[in-house]
Amino acid sequence: MKKFLTKWFINVIALVIVIRIIAGVSIDNLQTVLVVALILGLLNTFIRPFILIITLPLTILTFGIFTFFINGFLFYLAAKFVNGFTVVDFWSAFWAALLFSAISSLLNFLLTPKITVRYNLFRSQSDHHHIADEYDIIDVESKVGEISKDKE
Repeated sequence: MKKFLTKWFINVIALVIVIRIIAGVSIDNLQTVLVVALILGLLNTFIRPFILIITLPLTILTFGIFTFFINGFLFYLAAKFVNGFTVVDFWSAFWAALLFSAISSLLNFLLTPKITVRYNLFRSQSDHHHIADEYDIIDVESKVGEISKDKE
């Protein structure tokens, strides 16, 4: 639940910034911002994967650039679902979605916990203190001696 609320909060902040920068996008009040952030999150979670699969050949052909148009379409679609959220035309939605994605990605990077990958090649058998249990760490271990014994 905490992760969901963090993502929603990030989407709200990104949406407020987009509304201030992109002239063709407007929202009536703060309550509408909260609803639009939720709708955008739901569209990106449930509808976007299907659209990406359906348009995969075109996305591959354009080296992924068509994904920007899909994002713009979903942003434009969100305006059709929520009263009080206005997107003037597709190009406003395109630029708004591009900016929204950039801002939310940056905020996700800054505000969500990091996962660290630690590779320990020479870990002793007595070292059973697992840092991975205390933090979000993926611990990969290997012992050189065991690798050479298996080959004999």
